[in-house]
Amino acid sequence: MSDAPGDSDVALTLLHTADWHLGRRFPAFEREQETRLTRARLEVVGRILDVAESRNVDAVLCAGDLFDEPAPAQLWWGGVLKEFQRRHWQRPVVLLPGNHDPLTSNSIYHQAHPFRRGLPRYVHVVDEPGWELPLGDNAVVVASPCTSAAGDTRLVESLPKREAGDERIRIGLVHGQTFDIDGHQTNFPIPRGSAAERGLDYLAIGDTHAFREVEPGASAPTIYPGAPEATSFGEKDTGNVAVVFFPLDRRRRPLVHREAVGAWKWREEICHSMPELRALADEGELSKTVLRLTLNMAVPMGEYDEAERLLASLGGSLAATPRVGVLNVNREGLRLMTEDAIAQFNADMPDVLRATAQRLQTLAQDGDPQQKEHAERALHHLYRLVQDAA
Repeated sequence: MSDAPGDSDVALTLLHTADWHLGRRFPAFEREQETRLTRARLEVVGRILDVAESRNVDAVLCAGDLFDEPAPAQLWWGGVLKEFQRRHWQRPVVLLPGNHDPLTSNSIYHQAHPFRRGLPRYVHVVDEPGWELPLGDNAVVVASPCTSAAGDTRLVESLPKREAGDERIRIGLVHGQTFDIDGHQTNFPIPRGSAAERGLDYLAIGDTHAFREVEPGASAPTIYPGAPEATSFGEKDTGNVAVVFFPLDRRRRPLVHREAVGAWKWREEICHSMPELRALADEGELSKTVLRLTLNMAVPMGEYDEAERLLASLGGSLAATPRVGVLNVNREGLRLMTEDAIAQFNADMPDVLRATAQRLQTLAQDGDPQQKEHAERALHHLYRLVQDAA
């Protein structure tokens, strides 16, 4: 991907985005955390359009799966509509139905839906195969929508080919899956060489959530911009849009610039010791982080309460704002270190309490799993009582 060229060298500039997945649910998280993540997907739309404005692009192409389902709740389509309506633009924005939000009789893209009816004139919906939109006299967008959630139709083959004598910049827009990754699926497949075969200068596609160039080095770039906000752990190269510059010299290849728009980071961490947990708690800004934290460590009784305080500082409480935006903690591997438990008690502890502590330590080490768990809790509770009474 290349840096932006000077304005005098550019014939056309586009912003290409896809896979907003507005309205996506996150049932693995608590309701408040889920709401935070679903709203983040709406907030990024404004940042995408801000980039389009700051870059003064000639058009915005949205390559499908903008919504997570064909008929999302009004909260989501209403939010997008408000974002469009507050901008008084002349540059066209093209919305392409994808396989998550296909063009159907009950979808938001149908002519009768209030979302479609409320769109400003500069926003266009791709609603037929081989749809075309001229961009001035020197460029044209050709596109075909998904009309179902799955299929083996090669939508790219419904794009009209370049006719003899047509010297315009031609941009294709479809949603589907390519054949360049292992274990690929064939949902609305996009064959290799499709851009060249249809006479395109650029093929804008959506579906994969990572920013990726298909067929690097081809004369006409085929680009996945990826999801502007990640949707799950393990996704890489998310949080971007593609800004595409078409040089005045048509012999030169379009330049593709990856521009960051995402605010949230998804992380998975495993803590094996108290120093690792302390280091995590000392990190800086984590308010836009989704953190899945797995604890796999044995903690001395004298540090167990500290571990709980650190976790509370990360996740928040009734009295404190959470430092991590969304925190999911797996505590199954958090164990009380019981091998030298008795040594951690006060030396002058009464004999009856010492005997109780010794029995609990034995159960914590040699009992069945349920006995161990209960014995560890009781031993720690006893330790706190003794410390408080000291």
